[in-house]
Amino acid sequence: MAIHHSVQLMALASLALVAAVAPATTHLRFYMHDIVTAEAPRAATAVRVVRGLTPLPNDPSNRFGDMYTIDDALTEGPGAASPVIGRAQGFYLFASQTDAALLLSANLLFTAGKHNGSAIAVFARDAILDTVRELPVVGGTGAFRGAAGYGLLRTNTYNATTNNAVLQIDMYLQV
Repeated sequence: MAIHHSVQLMALASLALVAAVAPATTHLRFYMHDIVTAEAPRAATAVRVVRGLTPLPNDPSNRFGDMYTIDDALTEGPGAASPVIGRAQGFYLFASQTDAALLLSANLLFTAGKHNGSAIAVFARDAILDTVRELPVVGGTGAFRGAAGYGLLRTNTYNATTNNAVLQIDMYLQV
């Protein structure tokens, strides 16, 4: 009986130690404003730097190989007047010949609030017509140094004429 009690105590102590060193999950929600076509008073924040050759099926404006560099605003809410908390800086390119799927590589740099000066790095496939897309976190800086986790990306608004979009991003990070 004493051995059984000792084993239980050791198991509880091990669980407590694992819980003490396991990183807590941090949830952040913000919005990314991808402005391909300038609309007063907003300037373009996504610029096509490479024009692909092969048109995408059912998409007259985008081509396989199109590449855009981005410096998109990150805001607290979905509205254009919402406070800016950072920038999404990087690129995306149309990486599929058969569907609307991007390769997204970006640093999500925070420029305001308690995460000011910190960044989260993502590198992901973004099937832009899917309701929810997953963004793997590949690292971070500052408060997010050594971050692991993922983001869930949802299209909040999209204008097919201008290709402008507001994306909701929910990040789940372990630091």
